[in-house]
Order: sequence, then structure tokens, then C-alpha cells
Amino acid sequence: MPGVPIVKLDGVLLVSIQDELLDYSVDELQEQITEQVVAQQARGVLIDISVLDVVDSFLARTLHDIAAATSLLAAKTVVVGMRPAVAITLVELGLVLSGLQTALSVEEALELLSDGSARR
Repeated sequence: MPGVPIVKLDGVLLVSIQDELLDYSVDELQEQITEQVVAQQARGVLIDISVLDVVDSFLARTLHDIAAATSLLAAKTVVVGMRPAVAITLVELGLVLSGLQTALSVEEALELLSDGSARR
């Protein structure tokens, strides 16, 4: 899928969403990530959404579903780069995404994926 690179780095898949995604692209991304977790035997997935101005309820739920699916495949998922306005909007929409780990920076996310010792 063009536009969403997935790069393996030291056992972690780095997924950088660089543009707004259509619903079918979000479904494709979920499938691609879970397939790559197995194929690459990744221990973690870092999803960077820092360029997104809007995260709709469908994308938010899909991020949650990706985290749940990768957990079943023995990999942790951390979402990084959520903007304050996006977080506020998700709360206002009443979306509770329990189990979805987030980090403020890539460095913090990598710490969470390496040993779980970061703050969340």
C-alpha cells in the first residue's frame, strides 16, 4: 500500500502514517501490519500518527484493533505523536480505547517496546 511505509528496526515495525487514510486503506493497513508482525517475527509495532490533524472514530477503533491483534501475535503496539486536539476530540466522542498504549515521543515508544520501563 503506497504512502504507509513499514520498516523493521531491531525487531520493531515502524509504521509512519504520512497522510489521511480512506476507510479501505485503514483496513488494508491493519491486515498489512498483522501479516508483517508474523512474517518479520516482530516483538513490537510503533505507529506514528504525528502528521495527522484528524483521527476519526473509525481510524481510532482500527488502531485499537491493531493493538489487540498484534497482542494476540505476541507483539506490543504503541501509537506515538497524537496531537492534543486529536486526543480531546476522541475523548469528546466518548471513545475509550483501553489497551491502546501511547507515547509522546518515538524514544519513549521504543522504550515501551523494548522493556516496558517507560512511564505508561
